[in-house]
Amino acid sequence: MTRATARLSRTVSALLSAVLAGGIAASAVATAPAAQADTWRDKEYWLKEAGITKAWEVSKGANVKVAVIDSGVDGNHPDLKGVVAGGHDVSGAGAADGEKSIGAKPEHGTLVATMLAGRGHQPAKKASASAKPVPSGTATASKAMPDGIMGVAPEAQILSVSTWLGSANPGGKSDQDQIPEAVRWAVDNGAKVINISLGSTSPEWPQSWDAAFLYAEQKDVVIVAAAGNRVGGNVQVGAPATIPGVLTVAGLDRSGQASTDSSSQGISIGVAAPAEKLAGGLPGGSYAEWAGTSGATPIVSGVAALIRSKWPAMSAKQVINRIVSTAKDEGTPGKDPLYGFGVLNAEAALKDDVAETKTNPLGSIADWIRVHRRGNLATPAPEPTAPAHTAQPTLPKATVPVAVPPSQLDSALPAAVVIGFGALFIAIIAAGAVQLRRAYRASGGASGGASGGGVEEPETGAVTRVDPADRPS
Repeated sequence: MTRATARLSRTVSALLSAVLAGGIAASAVATAPAAQADTWRDKEYWLKEAGITKAWEVSKGANVKVAVIDSGVDGNHPDLKGVVAGGHDVSGAGAADGEKSIGAKPEHGTLVATMLAGRGHQPAKKASASAKPVPSGTATASKAMPDGIMGVAPEAQILSVSTWLGSANPGGKSDQDQIPEAVRWAVDNGAKVINISLGSTSPEWPQSWDAAFLYAEQKDVVIVAAAGNRVGGNVQVGAPATIPGVLTVAGLDRSGQASTDSSSQGISIGVAAPAEKLAGGLPGGSYAEWAGTSGATPIVSGVAALIRSKWPAMSAKQVINRIVSTAKDEGTPGKDPLYGFGVLNAEAALKDDVAETKTNPLGSIADWIRVHRRGNLATPAPEPTAPAHTAQPTLPKATVPVAVPPSQLDSALPAAVVIGFGALFIAIIAAGAVQLRRAYRASGGASGGASGGGVEEPETGAVTRVDPADRPS
């Protein structure tokens, strides 16, 4: 086993041991019968303090699907009637529709879903023998606010993607396999926002997650994730909240300050939201108080749904930019590791004028992969289909030169001809030189020995000199 593989195994083990970011919810659950739902409705202090009730003047999240990747959502809860629009199980141990509560903390997904998109319910009518009929034409009281939990985006719809996390999965699939499958299913089934109230004690994530989060980025989906809780061992933000481009949510205590127990810290935090003394629904129709960034996350996911409902064409990076740029600065001026860009302000996110941005203020997984994986992506995400009107390249296509037969000038025959003529020319010069030498000698003999006699050669007029030794005595 290589060091990288061993480190990856430790990362996965960390995810299994601290996977639910609302880790203290299990010890803080206090159930109550549905009849007491109105008192639970009164506990939702964040609706007013985070500016959500004011944001409802603009949007309530209609026509937006939010995927809740968690332990399953009980769609039969009174406050979730008609809210769950579909679902899927990626664990192999849940129901096909994702509505069976599973895992180490089966209540977790329903708590998250009710805070995100709960619609409350009308109180049961109580018969009274002493009740007097209302005279015709008498004004009646206006319709009361529903009992139960009212979510941040009460007109949004939920896609429940059930995962088995926090303990050994009887379905056999690890979180390393479940998380990317869940993200892809959510994207393919129309989620415009994905809520991941899950965390780990490691900032690293398996490389097998890269392609799924890249796919969501390419498909323009907002992913909101929990920063984790110190009380659960998350002193620093862990994956998947460390993945670039993800809107990471830190937790606040009841006074609006960074929570000591129900939050963690890290440079990837984008915004902070209430995380203590929360209230949500439990499977079966009851309610509970709980705490953790698992509960802060659906508050922010709900605001993202309000924005996407108001401006359907707005890009995911601009939705995230609206949330973080309108947050109320807290702690160290500017972005800091406890509050990120600041404390959530839903009213400002829905009503303020916010400049357009071309980049996600929390980064890009595509850029990160390019730099850190060096193109080594195990399962590449499909490239977005180019629009039909995209201009095609105008550069000419590359061509291969056509082979042609060699020129005769390049053959060996001309060279031989040149050499031959050269040799012939030299021979002619040499022969001429010999003849000139003979003529010179013959000319010299005629002028100095006329009495000795000689014979005149025909045609040339040259005189052939005879050596004296050959002469008779």
